[in-house]
Amino acid sequence: MRKFNIRKVLDGLTAVSAVASASSAAQQQQAGNRETEIQETLQSEHFQLCKTVRHGFPYQPSALAFDPVQKILAIGTQTGALRLFGRPGVECYCQHDSGAAVIQLQFLINEGALVSALADDTLHLWNLRQKRPAILHSLKFNRERITFCHLPFQSKWLYVGTERGNIHIVNVESFTLSGYVIMWNKAIELSSKSHPGPVVHISDNPMDEGKLLIGFESGTVVLWDLKSKKADYRYTHDEAIHSVAWHHEGKQFICSHSDGTLTIWNVKSPTKPFQTITPHGKQLKDGKKPEPCKPILKVEYKTTRAGEPFIILSGGLSYDTVGRRPCLTVMHGKSTAVLEMDYSIVDFLTLCETPYPNDFQEPYAVVVLLEKDLVLIDLAQNGYPIFENPYPLTIHESPVTCCEYFADCPADLIPAFYSVGARQKRQGYSKKEWPISGGNWGLITQSYPEIIITGHADGSIKFWDASAITLQVLYKLKTAKVFEKSRNKDDRPNTDIVDEDPYAIQIISWCPESRMLCIAGVSAHVIIYRFSKQEVTTEVIPMLEVRLLYEINDVETPDGEQVPPVPTPGTGSNPQSIVPQSHPSTSSSSSDGLRDNVPCLKVKNSPLKQSPGYQIELVIQLVWVSGEPPQQITSLAVNSAYGLVVFGNCNGIAMVDYLQKTVLLNLGTIELYGSNDPYRREPRSPRKARQPSGAGLCDINEGTVVPEDRCKSPTSAKMSRKLSLPTELKPDLDVKDNSFSRSRSSSVTSIDKESREAISALHFCETFTRKADTSPSPCLWVGTTLGTVLVIVLNLPPGGEQRLLQPVIVSPSGTILRLKGAILRMAFLDTTGSLVPPAHEPWREHNVPEDKDEKEKAKKRRPVSVSPSSSQEISENQYAVICSEKQAKVISLPSQNCIYKQNITETSFVLRGDIVSLSNSICLACFCANGHIMTFSLPSLRPLLDVYYLPLTNMRIARTFCFTNNGQALYLVSPTEIQRLTYSQETCENLQEMLGELFTPVETPEAPNRGFFKGLFGGGAQSLDREELFGESASGKASRSLAQHIPGPGGIEGVKGAASGVVGELARARLALDERGQKLGELEEKTAAMLYSADSFSKHAHEMMLKYKDKKWYQF
Repeated sequence: MRKFNIRKVLDGLTAVSAVASASSAAQQQQAGNRETEIQETLQSEHFQLCKTVRHGFPYQPSALAFDPVQKILAIGTQTGALRLFGRPGVECYCQHDSGAAVIQLQFLINEGALVSALADDTLHLWNLRQKRPAILHSLKFNRERITFCHLPFQSKWLYVGTERGNIHIVNVESFTLSGYVIMWNKAIELSSKSHPGPVVHISDNPMDEGKLLIGFESGTVVLWDLKSKKADYRYTHDEAIHSVAWHHEGKQFICSHSDGTLTIWNVKSPTKPFQTITPHGKQLKDGKKPEPCKPILKVEYKTTRAGEPFIILSGGLSYDTVGRRPCLTVMHGKSTAVLEMDYSIVDFLTLCETPYPNDFQEPYAVVVLLEKDLVLIDLAQNGYPIFENPYPLTIHESPVTCCEYFADCPADLIPAFYSVGARQKRQGYSKKEWPISGGNWGLITQSYPEIIITGHADGSIKFWDASAITLQVLYKLKTAKVFEKSRNKDDRPNTDIVDEDPYAIQIISWCPESRMLCIAGVSAHVIIYRFSKQEVTTEVIPMLEVRLLYEINDVETPDGEQVPPVPTPGTGSNPQSIVPQSHPSTSSSSSDGLRDNVPCLKVKNSPLKQSPGYQIELVIQLVWVSGEPPQQITSLAVNSAYGLVVFGNCNGIAMVDYLQKTVLLNLGTIELYGSNDPYRREPRSPRKARQPSGAGLCDINEGTVVPEDRCKSPTSAKMSRKLSLPTELKPDLDVKDNSFSRSRSSSVTSIDKESREAISALHFCETFTRKADTSPSPCLWVGTTLGTVLVIVLNLPPGGEQRLLQPVIVSPSGTILRLKGAILRMAFLDTTGSLVPPAHEPWREHNVPEDKDEKEKAKKRRPVSVSPSSSQEISENQYAVICSEKQAKVISLPSQNCIYKQNITETSFVLRGDIVSLSNSICLACFCANGHIMTFSLPSLRPLLDVYYLPLTNMRIARTFCFTNNGQALYLVSPTEIQRLTYSQETCENLQEMLGELFTPVETPEAPNRGFFKGLFGGGAQSLDREELFGESASGKASRSLAQHIPGPGGIEGVKGAASGVVGELARARLALDERGQKLGELEEKTAAMLYSADSFSKHAHEMMLKYKDKKWYQF
């Protein structure tokens, strides 16, 4: 544990302080004379960076598999990701290094292993018996493209079909190819002149493992006898095949075709199908064939003991159903149910009671993997209801536009949200338990509550319980319901600022202690919410309209500019009051016909019923000014103790008293400086260009820029040009840091963007506002995109009734501090170096009338503010920590001396900076655009961690990355998934224990009883000694050039990592034996191979000798 003495700043921190000027050095020396010691306990060994868990729906899914014994579901994606799901709370994410799309997944049922086939023609064997699955073996095909794989239950031989129409066989234990190959030209009719196309299906006859059914794309199906190496039957159809499925008795199979038909074939009647069905075709009169339909992409044929079989299929709708949603069709006896889906179907699987293909299947559910959702259908209940999905897969229900993360919240928050959220649940789900129930939960080593808040493009906000590396939705708030919905496009004259998603959330400001919530939306609107457990009906929605201007009239006489008198309610330069609902907000225009004084959205003027949860306190809207739309809000802060909300954009800043519903402050950014403005501003040019749309908030098209919560660097013009093009990041950042002349507003045209200065950070606090102050007082610290920090003094009336009657008086203090780059975050430390949180009021129920005692208490109630005790030395009472996109400074208050300074980055810029607590101490955590995550001690700003984590590839990461307490962080890794990570060494160490187990030892169900007569007359399932057929002794070796074996990193190493404790000792002993056995086995194999080659050589020599034995020399 090191002690830092401010006296030793110059001696001990020369590296940090070298950049400071001589004058500030003198100030530091002066500051150093104080007898102030701050202990810093954080060291670099407390930090380590690692990914923890990934939540949400797998982005761009492409493959699906289910282990019916372990009850684990696997989903593969187009980016090579693998997501495994067990019981709710058991999830796992893995990634194939190549990033190639997963085309098929096959479980080794009840073995704790999985085979994945990728679009780059590789097969991988995953070991699922460890908490973090790893690849044991890989096999790369060099000359052929993989199209279909089939692994029979309890077999170690995997059939691999290829684009050329051949089938190769892989031993999944050794991951080597067998010499046994089924060539396409042997499988089809010799008289056939054309290639049958790629292999689209392989399966063995459920009753005879020696018979393999091979489906070729062109429409040919072949039943291949593995022993005799020839085709038993060939079934030809003139329509392309998409999938094939067996009846469990092995006497019939069904094919789905590209013309929307199903053909059912009797195995022993190859000439024509036993039956042809067009599930969605219109039956024409005169016995004509039905009209062709869309292809049936997949069919499954499942039998039940008690009744008719189920035929389940996807696709096959008629072509005249334009605009109809994708469907899953369930045919059961004479009934046909068509189940509409919200998104296109990627794949589906029927879950059955038995893993054995030769028994009655007894299907009980269908898992349907959609493009953006996972649906489970209950087949056992009438009407086929869906199961309620317990996984957090709805993050992307509407695209995420911003994100906030709060660790170590008040303990009563999660139950409060859960109770109001429980009323929002839909009805009509299946009554049964969720059928994917495998795996076991990990140990919970973290006990603190964590909440994630996501803001969405449709104006909704979701609160998630993120405690102990799980995720569960608690409560959803729809902010758009306060506004009138436009019926048609002509009815939307005011939303020109945004083409679509006018309600999208840009910034969330939340006070967990008081539960006050404030949001800023893309249409320059701010809504303040209070939390209540009571339902209320609001007759008139409280509303304010604010006209936020950016004017410079006379650039020649900057000294003549005076700070205008601060407007008090009803008397200021811009009087505002509650706007009545009859406000003619759609027709206002200025004298020259330009739109003026009109908000972008129209607030409802009918009574609004508000459910328990968040209820509207006040709606604030910026209005159009002389034909120019309001600029989007770039920063926002709310304070429950003061009853104030403040927001800013590239025009200026506005402060609102939400208790009295009045505007207290409405200033252009330049007016904040008064006569101290250090910049030369050019006069405004009239502007004709329209503001760019904010629709880029929705992240499916990730090129546009959006202000990220309070970390406002993405609002810069630089960011809007560069961030969507990572290759161009460099040239823009190599400029010799002229950040003071650079604009920060993405929504300003080139004419006046250079003179705009946006508000980028806001922080309410109780601190020293001027150098001469002897005691702290409430104030607001304002940071701008040009690196300036300004302080506004707040004069608050006493609490109780007086707070609602007397005005709050606000005035600029004249204090100006400067940093390089846009200001991102501010915080305050007390004399001991502890964080001073902003004052807040504890939450109480507002919709219940207070009794007299409560009123008396309310009068006396002081806002909760952790101010330093008066006994401490007043003169050096606090430290301000300010982080910009280039540097961080610690400033002593009230003297305003910069005592520590750290240049965070020269060539890049910080996207997100947060002051967070970790291990009973605090630090500054930063994420840079160059992909580095860094932490610094406080107050001395010593670098503690600097790790290259991920490059900034799109604006989504910049917009959603956030740090929180206890070493936690997150960002949106794809439009549908949240990636959580930790920078705490302790959490990294405990992670292995916290992760769930995917594999649990389960007995394999007993095989179906063959019955006496079947056994007697040979009618039961025929088994096959595949080893005898496919082993090296029978089939020889496969061509080496065909595929190459690659040992995986998760082989013996993976098992070593998983082994621990007594079990670990046994496992290690067994491992040693296995390794020895493996080596002996390899030696034995090599010896056997040498013997085999010697044997074949002697055979060959003997044959040659016999051939030429009786010949004369002249006959050779």
